[in-house]
Amino acid sequence: MRFQKSSIDGVFEVLVDPHQDERGFFARLYCPQELIDAGIEFNSTQINLSGNLSAHTLRGMHYQNAPFEEAKLVRCMSGSAYDVVVDIRPDSRTFGHWQAFTLSAKDLNAVFIPQGCAHGFLTLADDTVIQYQMGRAFEPGQARGFRWDDPFFAIDWSHDPRVISDADENWAAFEVPSVIK
Repeated sequence: MRFQKSSIDGVFEVLVDPHQDERGFFARLYCPQELIDAGIEFNSTQINLSGNLSAHTLRGMHYQNAPFEEAKLVRCMSGSAYDVVVDIRPDSRTFGHWQAFTLSAKDLNAVFIPQGCAHGFLTLADDTVIQYQMGRAFEPGQARGFRWDDPFFAIDWSHDPRVISDADENWAAFEVPSVIK
């Protein structure tokens, strides 16, 4: 596994180098010691899957309310997705910054998202499946979000969404903390 720093503090693209032979390939997708060696403290406690039938399905922008923030390792298991991370940590040097990654089952790449960041994705292919390895169990009632097209962040999505839930379409704009304004 290789860990490529992103422009957002604590966010890494995780790259793998599969071993290939006449049978196919083998790749290590998760190793706590390799994460520690890269300076990432993360232990997976829960694994979730998101199945998406159509290309240009948008899910996001989601996060958990403090003190229930979730770190996550997100990987595309089939298809591909335009995956977006937004730093919403008020004390972060990169607060308000966003970065996108193209995740694909073909490349086996992933993105590590630390606590305090929002996450969303737009599928780029039909039948896209996204796997989330979570650093803590989901805490009911603590889910939060903001509009995918919030002008404060001005995320440049690769395409307009064609499928989006009512909940995601109706999130309010991000409320900028008073310490930032």
